[in-house]
Amino acid sequence: MPETRTWQVRWQSAQQSARAAADAALLAWRSAPGSTRQTWRLTAVSAATGLTVAVVAVAATGPWDSGQRTAERARAAAEAGTGGEHHGSPGSPGRAGPVPSAPPVLPALGGPGHGASGRGAAPVPTGAGLADALAPLLKDPALGPLRTASVVDVAAGREVFGAKQKEAATPASTVKLATAVAALSVLGADHRIDTTVVRDGEDRVVLVGGGDPTLTARATQPGAGEQPASLRALADDTARVLKKSRNTKITLGFDNSAYSGPARHPIGVNENIAPVSALMADEARLDDSEHGTAPRDADPAGAAARAFAGLLRERGIDVDGKPEGAKAQKKADRVARVRSLPLSALVERMLTYSDNDIAEGLARQTALATGKPASFAGAGEAVHKALAAQQLPLDGAVFDDGSGLDRDDRVSAALLSQLLLRASAPDHPGLRPVVTGLPVAAFTGTLRGRYADETAGAGAVRAKTGTLTGVNTLAGSVVDADGRLLVFAFMTSGTTDPQGAQRALDKLASAVANCGCR
Repeated sequence: MPETRTWQVRWQSAQQSARAAADAALLAWRSAPGSTRQTWRLTAVSAATGLTVAVVAVAATGPWDSGQRTAERARAAAEAGTGGEHHGSPGSPGRAGPVPSAPPVLPALGGPGHGASGRGAAPVPTGAGLADALAPLLKDPALGPLRTASVVDVAAGREVFGAKQKEAATPASTVKLATAVAALSVLGADHRIDTTVVRDGEDRVVLVGGGDPTLTARATQPGAGEQPASLRALADDTARVLKKSRNTKITLGFDNSAYSGPARHPIGVNENIAPVSALMADEARLDDSEHGTAPRDADPAGAAARAFAGLLRERGIDVDGKPEGAKAQKKADRVARVRSLPLSALVERMLTYSDNDIAEGLARQTALATGKPASFAGAGEAVHKALAAQQLPLDGAVFDDGSGLDRDDRVSAALLSQLLLRASAPDHPGLRPVVTGLPVAAFTGTLRGRYADETAGAGAVRAKTGTLTGVNTLAGSVVDADGRLLVFAFMTSGTTDPQGAQRALDKLASAVANCGCR
């Protein structure tokens, strides 16, 4: 086939030209002074923005995985030699496998040159080099009296810089990294949470909460990919079955018994979190928000049941009276079911938006899977047990909740960096949502409004934030100026200037991004 041969020759020629260009770019990069490197880095960010537009256009033409930044998950899975997880619908008919893609024309600036390959090909930063860059920044007066740090080289799997890294401190929301790793390791990335309707006699049904923290009563958003489980869809299916069996007048109960212990978080009534419930819709929000602070209903299960009763009435089912609490029989006949997004997507959303309701839900799902009570105490025990099974450094670790709102939580910078190392390593593809869910500096989630003055970190740093009064933490991943993948954790307690502390932590992460540090 002459056409195929001609295409192969042209392709080989293009690859050779690309490699030559890559070598030239790499040589120029390494020989350039620091100021010039920074200018090139900004140019690369601008080019990447244009590439993003093209990627969006391509994404609109075919089926892709659900969740955030799935291209990164696919790339990570490919490096691990596995297929990874697929959470969307199967490919279109006749599509036998992944669509092949051309190699990049240029590697990332500072990346491995021609002849080098793999995660460990870029130059290794030294402890002394990182200390020169980070130690002065750790003296920033905006940081509190306790300042801890850990930076780990992912390819080598070893710590290259540490400062009081084994000392346990209040993590705030960075404890969600522990919740995520525990849930994924115990339940698996494809796990889904059921919400069901079952029969309880001839003319009575019970809405049973399974603990899906993203169940929604709102209308589906068109074109948004795979959607959270919907009470509307559950009402559609329930009404259809009831009409078929001629049960158009019923009473409705609701079962919230999957979780135990106090529903109210120890911090009390707070717009950062609803009472923890196995049955809730839209996180019991009383406004139209999807994340962040909001007033919450004090009875999430009752509110969800009332919303469901209204949806059934709209579909021609006469629901007699108000929904009442009930206990569904274990072997009750199921009328209808909806399933949550996969756990991978729940983890991504939790980390990107620092969603406390999802965090507490996933901690309790971990407890249920490990035979612990689905309470604050039982969930903490389950998270600790799951991480211990991963042989992670847990000295001094305390998990009094899954979200980090509890000031009695304790973890070390070493634990946070090791959680990120485990999630980044190619031999743990099931933990990859921990990495893909991290906010991107200056662009997404809880880092969207930060890094305006830190151009080296903007778009390069991906990290989970943690903020309580007097507590500021940051833990994530970054590729340094030489193309080496590093993970880091910076923690400080006793701060009096929260904005100044945030800027100090952002400078530390940006210094790692801008550092060859050899």
